[in-house]
Amino acid sequence: MLPLEPIKRATTPNRTRVVPVTNEDSEREAKHTMASGRLIVVANRLPVKRTGSGESGKWTATDGGLVTALRPVLRDPAHGGVWVGWPGSVSREPSQRPFTVDGIRMHPVQLSQREVDAFYHCFSNRTIWPLYHDAIRAPEFDESWWQAYVQANQRFARAAASAARPGDAVWIHDYHLQLVPRMLRQLKPDLKVGFFLHIPFPPGELFGWLPWRKPLLEGLMGSDVVGFQTESDARNFASAAQRYVGAKQVSAETIEHEGRRIQVGAFPISIDFDEFSAAADDPAIKLAAASIRRKVGDTRKILLGVDRLDYTKGIDLRLRAYERALQTKRLSVEDCVLIQVAVPSREPVPEYGKMRDDIERLIGRINGEHAVPGRVAVHYFRRSLPRKELLAYYRAADVMVVTPVRDGMNLVAKEYVATRNDGTGALVLSETAGAAEGLTDAIIVNPRDLEGASEAMVRAVRMDTLEGNARMMAMRETVRTGDVHRWAVRFLRVLAR
Repeated sequence: MLPLEPIKRATTPNRTRVVPVTNEDSEREAKHTMASGRLIVVANRLPVKRTGSGESGKWTATDGGLVTALRPVLRDPAHGGVWVGWPGSVSREPSQRPFTVDGIRMHPVQLSQREVDAFYHCFSNRTIWPLYHDAIRAPEFDESWWQAYVQANQRFARAAASAARPGDAVWIHDYHLQLVPRMLRQLKPDLKVGFFLHIPFPPGELFGWLPWRKPLLEGLMGSDVVGFQTESDARNFASAAQRYVGAKQVSAETIEHEGRRIQVGAFPISIDFDEFSAAADDPAIKLAAASIRRKVGDTRKILLGVDRLDYTKGIDLRLRAYERALQTKRLSVEDCVLIQVAVPSREPVPEYGKMRDDIERLIGRINGEHAVPGRVAVHYFRRSLPRKELLAYYRAADVMVVTPVRDGMNLVAKEYVATRNDGTGALVLSETAGAAEGLTDAIIVNPRDLEGASEAMVRAVRMDTLEGNARMMAMRETVRTGDVHRWAVRFLRVLAR
């Protein structure tokens, strides 16, 4: 599919070295790419939150990889830009005036409670989310949910059309808004339209389950560029477009539909490497990491998992693999501990509540069978950790275990790598996470192979220092030279063609 720009490489006798590109270079290039017009970002949520209430309420900016990557373009006084999205609160008002936060112009899209429930909670997260994650859980199909999805996408498309001027480029994001590209093109045919899917795109046989597969594909093909996390996702989309709506494959990176050519390719998203690396060297973070190690036992190896509490993350399988290593005496609570952070997600949904209960019972069993006085097998935190605390855990951990059953990318793996400034640490990574395509020096596992995953944890704990350092330094160069700023530049460059 669509190839990324080649990265300059310089060789050494033992290993290929990637020459880094600075964030400043990426920001300048992004601004240059957008010199002919503004950038209009369309996403389900605005990068803001409301503090206070009523007239005294104040909008403040929120952090995130997407806004980090696009902030330099959106704030550039030469041309600027606009972010279109839902502000996060329901309203009966038909519209709200645009406002500016942190130098970025916000164009809010108002949604009613009914629309949030049917469009977001139901169709987006009970139909599309499970279907696109290989139907790990059975997707639900409901005509009323689909109608709400169409109506909400129309609202976002109209808001984007209202915000855009001739010559602007519009970049639409993620599975909530797959109909917006075609709707927007019908409203403003002179715009450049790009779409990026942050989650996987399923194989054609699974995608074919969707009763509304044709209008959804046609919605995406309203774009000039459709981007995915991996090459396999891009191939799945191109194949589905040919199979279900008669698109033609023109070249390795181009399909044609209704007389228009659409660029299709992989643009793997990343993180702000410099930001994570610098933050990890903060003396307060180092002290917090040392404190964590003292509390669990200075001589014990720490294995760390950090996930949303979602069935795609494979937390139960990870725990069972770790349990197997304890049962077979390859690991013991005297020499290691697993710390699992599970960030609550969609807890009102009964299925998620049951999953949480099952995981907590499993942890109770493992600790009941293997803990000794002063040494538990698993420390479990069901809460979201503040950023500084999370960084401390990254620094403290000897092994990061990232084993989702299916994941579009998984930025936790890249965040961990970015914090390992001394080159120590090991990464156990699922082959079904998009990150595995780039982080090939991780220990790659099949998350459903409990014995294989168990052996990978043992190998990571016992890895020779020289091998561990070589692997980690290679992964750090991969993340450094393919950071989130370069991701944005690559996509915008193709969109500007």
